Amino acid sequence: MIKVGLVDDHPLFLDGLKKLITESGILEVPFSAKDGKECLHSLTFEQPDVLLLDINLPDYSGIDLCKEIYQRWPKINIIALTSFGEYTIVRKMLENGAKGYLLKNAMPEEIIEGIKVVAGGDIFLCHEIDLFMKRDSHRHIFLTPRETELLRLIVKGYTNPEIAAELFLGVETINSYRKNLLFKLNARNTAVLVKMAIEEKLI
Repeated sequence: MIKVGLVDDHPLFLDGLKKLITESGILEVPFSAKDGKECLHSLTFEQPDVLLLDINLPDYSGIDLCKEIYQRWPKINIIALTSFGEYTIVRKMLENGAKGYLLKNAMPEEIIEGIKVVAGGDIFLCHEIDLFMKRDSHRHIFLTPRETELLRLIVKGYTNPEIAAELFLGVETINSYRKNLLFKLNARNTAVLVKMAIEEKLI
């Protein structure tokens, strides 16, 4: 039997999920938790094979919780089970150690399949997310005013110290902003970043 832990703050959804999993005949639920604190407490006593983790919890960001669980118990296979389908959230969850991503509107069969695939050591993305992730990622990015201003100065050819002086920020802060921009736009380097900014009219 594959042991599946559940973390979700919606009792009705949690009950339905528990019923779906236990009726599969190949999965069992050793524990369920309504928030991050309860989840971490349960994991100190029992580590399931798979953990279905909601991203929107009352006391924790599921993204941060995913990272903490992965660092403390790397053998637990985490699957995000959420209503959030934004590219940056999916990517961040995967980078923080999640092995799968399911939307809450996924078919029951797809949820069971995802659990089995991830328990077997593979990555699983539900159909909708898989299609979404294969599109050009930057089309789904929304830049903050600060990021837009930074990108405008990068395109103009400003160096990090020059940008820092222009925006009245520290050079290390600009370095961090620049790295975040590369990450958000999935750009390999500054040249690609500038090309995308111009082509996609991001500034």
